[in-house]
Amino acid sequence: MMFFSCQSQEERDMMNYRSNGQSLYVSKCQNCHGANGEGLGQLAPPLTDTTSLRLRKQLLSCFIKNGLEGEITVNGKTYNEKMPAFPELTDMEIAQLIVYVTNTFGNKQGHYPYPQVTRDLESCR
Repeated sequence: MMFFSCQSQEERDMMNYRSNGQSLYVSKCQNCHGANGEGLGQLAPPLTDTTSLRLRKQLLSCFIKNGLEGEITVNGKTYNEKMPAFPELTDMEIAQLIVYVTNTFGNKQGHYPYPQVTRDLESCR
């Protein structure tokens, strides 16, 4: 007997990335960005602004790996607290986090493979 999957490889990858990304989010990001991506008052921006995430998607890898200092405006509010760096995360783990964040909290932005994260990180300042 043979079983055939109705899902494409990309859909299966996305499900795996998202599952692993959720674990990473809980351990690395949830403390500041909240269990529901709501942010932390004036300290940490929400991750519920789909437009802001889409416009910065190629920068997210740099933010996660290297942290972020300086002002950032999300959904019309300006935030100026330092985001810590997570240099220990692999490109795959960063991709998993990005897939989780950009497909949760009301976001539906699709798959983001780790080779794209590798390319994004090459352009970090």
